Amino acid sequence: MILRIMLAALSVLSLGAAAPVVPDRPLDFPRDRGSHPEFATEWWYVTGWLRNAEGAPLGFQVTFFRIRPDLAPGNPSAFAATQILIAHAALSDPDHGRLWTDQRVARAGFGVAEAGETDTRVFIDRWRFERRGNNYVATIPGRDFGLQLDLEPSGPPLLNGIQGYSRKGAAPDAASYYYSEPHLAVSGRIVRAGRTESVTGEAWLDHEWSSDYLEAGAVGWDWIGIDLEHGAALMAFRIRDRAGGTRWAGGTLRRPDGSVRILGPTEVSFTPGKRWRSARTGIDYPVTWTVHAGDLDLTLEPLMEDQESDSRLSTGAVYWEGAVRAFEGRQQVGRGYLELTGYGEPLKLR
Repeated sequence: MILRIMLAALSVLSLGAAAPVVPDRPLDFPRDRGSHPEFATEWWYVTGWLRNAEGAPLGFQVTFFRIRPDLAPGNPSAFAATQILIAHAALSDPDHGRLWTDQRVARAGFGVAEAGETDTRVFIDRWRFERRGNNYVATIPGRDFGLQLDLEPSGPPLLNGIQGYSRKGAAPDAASYYYSEPHLAVSGRIVRAGRTESVTGEAWLDHEWSSDYLEAGAVGWDWIGIDLEHGAALMAFRIRDRAGGTRWAGGTLRRPDGSVRILGPTEVSFTPGKRWRSARTGIDYPVTWTVHAGDLDLTLEPLMEDQESDSRLSTGAVYWEGAVRAFEGRQQVGRGYLELTGYGEPLKLR
């Protein structure tokens, strides 16, 4: 709600269109690990599985968003909110039956919040996600929990779509620039209720930026990032319409030998299974799925059913985002995260 009020106040000032996403624009590293303030929306999205010393499984997510509001160019005020930064964090704890969540929102500037443009370095006060050397570091001192994690890449970025140009609809400008980094090796510490524990695990990073992500009539998406066995990885998504049907779909499959297959709309399907209804919001989510992606048929089972995040104080959205196991038949073949948006009301990115 706070973000919506801020954006509504700024929108009357009228800015020219944000930069479009176009094909045939090669991604450039490390520059494209950084921020792209000329585009409307951007996020750095880290999800993964952890284990403590006792071997108990935990899921975690850390997301930083950058939003470019509709602000008139040349505004002389140092207080003009030319960029807004938002951060979400969550820890899925099935042994305690609890999802720990927290969020932050701030306008960029004054040393309080920034998104660096030359490499990954984004922060809101003491919440930070940045690259140090070859590794990423996430520092999240939340209200009731905290994360201090080091994430080591396993190889080069995985470019989604055609060399990082990822279509999200029939219109060419309904697209994003998008890459992933699967199989990040994680080590570090978590804090719950004042108790610090060492953890290890594996994670997935998405970095995506766009100006026209969702076409008119699209209400949200279903997305997965799955670290599969033997170094393989799968990113797949579908964009939903108001009736729950698929407007667009796609994905990227990296095989154990390192070869990559880009999946088109006819090669990806999401079939919902068991549903769970939130007692807090009344929203009904499908929390088990069958996903067909190329020659893969996976069944997804959640680490715990209640992994709903309420970000109405920052982005204005309520969504389900949680750790899942992936099976082929009865054999577990991977772990990752599932994100479900637009199930309560249509998702709005600006």
